[in-house]
Amino acid sequence: MTGGHSATAPTLLPTAIVGSLPKPSWLAEPEKLWSPWKLEGDALREGKRDALRIAVQEQSNRGIDILSDGEQSRQHFVTTFIEHLSGVDFERRETVRIRNRYDASVPTVVGSVSREQPVFVDDARFLRASTDRPIKWTLPGPMTMVDTLYDAHYRSREELAMEFATILNQEARELEAAGVDIIQFDEPSFNVFFDEVKDWGIAALERAAEGLRAETAVHICYGYGIKANTDWKATLGSQWRQYEESFPLLQSSSIDIVSLESHHSHVPMDLIELVRGKKVMLGAIDVASETIESPEEVADTLRTALQFVDADKLVPSTNCGMAPFPRDVALAKLSALSAGTRIVREEVTGE
Repeated sequence: MTGGHSATAPTLLPTAIVGSLPKPSWLAEPEKLWSPWKLEGDALREGKRDALRIAVQEQSNRGIDILSDGEQSRQHFVTTFIEHLSGVDFERRETVRIRNRYDASVPTVVGSVSREQPVFVDDARFLRASTDRPIKWTLPGPMTMVDTLYDAHYRSREELAMEFATILNQEARELEAAGVDIIQFDEPSFNVFFDEVKDWGIAALERAAEGLRAETAVHICYGYGIKANTDWKATLGSQWRQYEESFPLLQSSSIDIVSLESHHSHVPMDLIELVRGKKVMLGAIDVASETIESPEEVADTLRTALQFVDADKLVPSTNCGMAPFPRDVALAKLSALSAGTRIVREEVTGE
């Protein structure tokens, strides 16, 4: 297969995954978030490529239309990007509160942050050359990057976020040039720091997406895979209405696609109405449970969503990443996503 741009995804309800897939056991310890690599040097580089190739094949085989790398080359969705930047000292650690939820030992910003060379562009080229389907690449959002560091230099979350946004924009433009069709920014912080989202969070996100011809997406997840996130979700009550804060702002932003958790979350489906006009990447697969959804369950979630979003704007997806799952569970969930989507696609088109 060559890396030509021939979008072979169905025009209606194309399926996608939001983030990670499990890594093969020879690359990293299975069923564990942020698992350390088992290989090093050239063997690690080769291993990551092999894993990416497998991720492409598994998504293709199981009916996923918009392919991603499954984050096979990343250990962590934020810090793997930050590791490649200058101005951040990974030896100097400080304890900070992440998303007002849990304490973590994080690297320190010690000087002006900058990107000396591309971070993911070679991997994106490799992904582009591995498939003729549309491809999506994920970057951390500027606010979430700021929230994952101790800042001893700028002393201003907003200023640091704007610096990161400029760096993300450089990376995003090169990813676009490498053939990426959709660039997704992960901003779980948007569910927590509502005043900052209003004051500068959306502006930083728009700076990161500035001037791109590729479609842009923002994924606002509730977190998963660690106890602090599970405990926090338990405090949110019977309705999760956090999106009410960010959706109206995103609706009037330049971002093309809004990605949200839906299946088995307590997010009222009618909140999607707040981003009317945008594409919606709707999580129809639960990543907090190993129970495999039936195609009919997926179809039900999508049918409900279609009351609030037009069919030509709906992208069925997973709630978030699936790195901590056993591989067979993750793959069965991909099959359920595409099977459930097929049911609804046939209902909508009558074909």
